[in-house]
Amino acid sequence: MKFGHLAAIGFLATAVLSAPVIAKDEQAYVVVNEEMSVPVFPYDITDRPYVVVAPIKAGVRKATIFSKEPSQQKIYNEVWEKAEKLDADAVVNVTYGDAHMTAMSWGKTNALGIAIRFLTEEEIVSGKAGETAPDPSTYTKEMFKKANKRPK
Repeated sequence: MKFGHLAAIGFLATAVLSAPVIAKDEQAYVVVNEEMSVPVFPYDITDRPYVVVAPIKAGVRKATIFSKEPSQQKIYNEVWEKAEKLDADAVVNVTYGDAHMTAMSWGKTNALGIAIRFLTEEEIVSGKAGETAPDPSTYTKEMFKKANKRPK
């Protein structure tokens, strides 16, 4: 009888103590692309003022020659990972092409975008003007030479 009670207490203690470990860490974003679950968009956001943080450049590689091309989800996740390090709220005007062979990879897909940070209420009230991200048709190699770095 005592063994049964001890076993039940041990089980409950284990369940209670392990609950925080099991709980999934949900991250709340300022905005989110519903299809991709990350704040990465192939278009510009025009309904909220923002400032440009930095250009973002990401490359996603295939593991082997037989692997499929990276999915849009994987590409957007990689873009967001780079932008998140710069404290960006979102990435807009993201473009990417087909996978191509490189000296170091069986296939690599490059993606380009612009990391942005939304203006706070205080900034809007103080009169700070929002910016507009460059259109993908105007992207140049020069623009992305210092990609993924915060401007000084």
